[in-house]
Amino acid sequence: MLLTVGQIVRPHGIRGEVIVDSRTDEPELRFREGSVLIAGSSRLTITSVRPHLGRFLVFFEEIPDREAAEAMRGQVLEVDSASVAPPVDPEEFHDHQLVGLAVVTVSGEEVGSITRVNHAPGADLLQVKRPDGRTTLVPFVRAIVPTVDLEKRQVIIDPPGGLLEL
Repeated sequence: MLLTVGQIVRPHGIRGEVIVDSRTDEPELRFREGSVLIAGSSRLTITSVRPHLGRFLVFFEEIPDREAAEAMRGQVLEVDSASVAPPVDPEEFHDHQLVGLAVVTVSGEEVGSITRVNHAPGADLLQVKRPDGRTTLVPFVRAIVPTVDLEKRQVIIDPPGGLLEL
């Protein structure tokens, strides 16, 4: 599975450098010299990177000049999930580990499956597709989500009254 980690915004200068918008919570791991990112059918190797106004200025070995950089404008940058180490903290999860997991209540009622993790300022929200096609957002906090079982591919929730009726 490919995970999006950034996007090439536009060229910067005439030597092939590009501005990259990070879309990962671990930019220091994804955007460093020697890292290989996937852009469509191409693999791009970072030769240098530096922060710039909340983004990164990146030279890729495979982008030699402004013309090549312009051709990469808007290109999404990805990594293979197999190359991403699991979090050290057992209470922390990568989004791709959660997407697709079944959601059930503590009493065993099937709620649906996780289709996305929305990162909100207060707490992450699990977007759950219900069997009837509706979508429910479940705050990803211990009081509501006491158990994540990756082996069983299941998340157990203890929803407060009314949460599943929204």
